[in-house]
Amino acid sequence: MNDEPFELVRGSGNVFADFGHPNAAIEQLKALLAAKVIGVLDDRGLTVRKAEELTGIAAADFSRIRKTKLDRFTIDRLMMILDRLDQDVEVRVTVRPHHEGITSPQALHGLG
Repeated sequence: MNDEPFELVRGSGNVFADFGHPNAAIEQLKALLAAKVIGVLDDRGLTVRKAEELTGIAAADFSRIRKTKLDRFTIDRLMMILDRLDQDVEVRVTVRPHHEGITSPQALHGLG
């Protein structure tokens, strides 16, 4: 076991923001929606081919979602995929100003 001291850093609740991604909120929402798609596929025991048959969405798209390669997906497209998997998606939006005097996620952690 390593006896060197370590620093515990609390995350913001958004790993993408913590690592300084420019569109962190969008990336997090896409990841959450993709996780729900994967959960539905797993719960139903659906292969990507069977999911394609049921939804009309290409099997390759389901493969991309499983591999979390989400750059080709928009939030509305992921929501549409969930709809085609017979899922209701409820979205709640909260808007508030950034922390006072802080302009970037890096500044939250003293990196900016």
